[in-house]
Amino acid sequence: MPQQKDIVKIAIQMPGALPQLIQLDQKKPLSAVIKEVCDGWNLPGPENYALQYADGVQTYITESQTKPAGLGRSGPPRQGPGQVFCPTGGTRPGVSTAWSATSGVRGRAHVWAKATLDWSPSVVMSNAGAANRLDIKNGYILRLTKAPGRCAEDLYKGIQSSDSGVRCDSLKELASVSTDVTFAQEFISRDGHLVLVKIVEESNESNVIMTHTLTAFMELMDHGIVSWENLSSVFIKKIAGFVNAKPADASIQQVSLDILESMVLSSHGLFLQVKQEVTMERLIAHLQVTNQQIQTKAMALLMALLQTAGDSDRQEIFAFMNKKNLRQYIYKNIIHSSGSVQDEMAHYLYVLQSITLNHLEKRMMVPLDCYNQEQRDVLHVLRQLAFECESESSLSHERRRSLCAKEFKKLGFSNNSNPGQDLVRTPPGLLALDTMYYFARRYPDAYSRFVLENSSREDKHECPFARSSIQLTLILCEILRIGETPSETGSDYHPIFFNQDRLLEELFCVCIQLLNKTWKEMRATQEDFDKVMQVVREQITRTLSSKPTSLELFKNKVNTLNYSEILKLRQTERLHQEETLAPPVLELKERLKPELLELIRQQRLHRLCHGTTFRKISSRRRQDKLWYCRLSPNHKMLHYGDLEDDMDNPPIETLQEKIPVADIKGLLTGKDCPHMKDYKGKQNKEVLDLAFSITYDVEEYSLNFIAPSRTDFCLWTDGLNVLLGREMSSESMHSELEILLSMEIKLRLLDLENVPIPDSAPLVPKPPSNFNFCYDFSQTEQ
Repeated sequence: MPQQKDIVKIAIQMPGALPQLIQLDQKKPLSAVIKEVCDGWNLPGPENYALQYADGVQTYITESQTKPAGLGRSGPPRQGPGQVFCPTGGTRPGVSTAWSATSGVRGRAHVWAKATLDWSPSVVMSNAGAANRLDIKNGYILRLTKAPGRCAEDLYKGIQSSDSGVRCDSLKELASVSTDVTFAQEFISRDGHLVLVKIVEESNESNVIMTHTLTAFMELMDHGIVSWENLSSVFIKKIAGFVNAKPADASIQQVSLDILESMVLSSHGLFLQVKQEVTMERLIAHLQVTNQQIQTKAMALLMALLQTAGDSDRQEIFAFMNKKNLRQYIYKNIIHSSGSVQDEMAHYLYVLQSITLNHLEKRMMVPLDCYNQEQRDVLHVLRQLAFECESESSLSHERRRSLCAKEFKKLGFSNNSNPGQDLVRTPPGLLALDTMYYFARRYPDAYSRFVLENSSREDKHECPFARSSIQLTLILCEILRIGETPSETGSDYHPIFFNQDRLLEELFCVCIQLLNKTWKEMRATQEDFDKVMQVVREQITRTLSSKPTSLELFKNKVNTLNYSEILKLRQTERLHQEETLAPPVLELKERLKPELLELIRQQRLHRLCHGTTFRKISSRRRQDKLWYCRLSPNHKMLHYGDLEDDMDNPPIETLQEKIPVADIKGLLTGKDCPHMKDYKGKQNKEVLDLAFSITYDVEEYSLNFIAPSRTDFCLWTDGLNVLLGREMSSESMHSELEILLSMEIKLRLLDLENVPIPDSAPLVPKPPSNFNFCYDFSQTEQ
């Protein structure tokens, strides 16, 4: 009796027959399972059938295998524990692939893996079975189909048929089913791939048949069952000819580029052959077409050539690319094309960027040689460009040495007597010297301004140019990943790289001036050096993440992102991390807001009912007369009247004047108030900010107010808006609402499980007898 865990309930389909619902026993031999299925449909010859997945990728169901096996046609297949899900004569040992397609895109997989097995199909090996039987789960749908051996035999005959229509249909089907490794093993064991090679070498077929032939060949080779090593030179020349041909079928060129890429990555010998046969002019021309697939495959081949090439070959390819201005081609025809850059193309752009920038690694890892006269001369040129030097030839050796040390100190070198010691650390090594020299030569005015401006500052507030430049160069190297091997899944390229020559140096020139600007904004001292560099790193990283397409755009964006903006962004991100701005919390805020707004409305009305003392103001001078206004408890009347000197809070009965709330027509503030228009004296901003009026009755009478404070102004205008059925809009209301929301959210998010909540508030403890334990920090701050 099989255990329940070994039983899987599945459905099996077959065209023209009702599906079978079976309970698949995973311990039962596969041949027995297929025989039962065939018996259910009264099908003879169960050895001619196998099972496939009906949905998704329709691969054959296979069993586990552990042994190497020969697949040559000269002898019968070796029986063993590893076999395809088809019984008896249909068995073929599975073969593990040596390919690793980490990204799901074959082009990406080719970059990072290659087949390592011999061309002869008689030595195909298996280290671990391509078994997928145990992947079958409850509810899966399988399909009964031709066994892979039988299918391979039929297609092997079909592609050699004298009828071109049969050949075309067979090759089309072959290109489709060759994605399955089990079928590929069977077809290759019959030397079917050699038939495809022969078709390509003879080149007598139509474009459609040739496309199917090349596609099928690529799919078969993609499994890594056989090696690329023994391909004939005739075959390679034919494939290269398809790529080099100007009036050519796009489908043929696309597959041909794919095949050449795999050849290049498989061995150095094939790299040399492909490099000899494929003209770089045509390869670059493929990047200028509108067909994105052709562009992508051409970039894939170009990156394969660059990665496989030795140093001399790589330099030769780069020289040709620079001569043809390849980066501008890419910028114009790929990055700025009408369509978006796809993931695979983004990866190749990233690889090209990485390989190109890695040329700077050598300078980055070489320290300055204090005994190298050329490098010492560059240091002195930096000094001379920064300061107007009088003729040093007339100075004594000691005087000249003292002057140089003083000026190197102003330049920001830590070791002013021997500034080369500052550049011994690697990275950035000599690259820091290169960037400083480039800035001084390319932008001499900006360079002099930077140095002289900081030379005139107090020592502790001085931004050291040399020290800052060395650290900034290191930061740029880290951001641009100079010296890092390209990642197999990376796609983070910078569009600005393809539009700007000498990207590192130009970025340095912009960022060193940004650093000086940020230093001033932070009012930094020498002790704040690391903090400033952290802010500058963040400014550069955030700006580059927005993918600026030109240096000018980068410059504008990075200068807009000043220190205060960085602080705001950090605060926002901190709130996100604290979940204050998380979607569930924002939703809770929206639900709480109406209740809290009503609480504020009631508080405003209570404040109006309590009343406020106002001062009267005339057009000539400020008066000391006071008057009082308050809202009736039923919120229907607004009572007001003059206030006697000895009364602070007069009863409502003593206020003789009143206005029905129903008669109030509007609320005016600031310059719109009638008493501000009539006021002929000098109106100051303080009075305007405190003035408000209510209009009432048909004849547009008005009651004019000057609030004693901004708080009272907000309370009264909010309260009057509530009476008029309008929304409150004062800054005080917004502040109070935010405080209440914050408090309520924090209370709602408290983890109060098993915490008893008292019915009444706890008593406030008595104040201590003295406050000797309190420390006054204000004294130290002064």
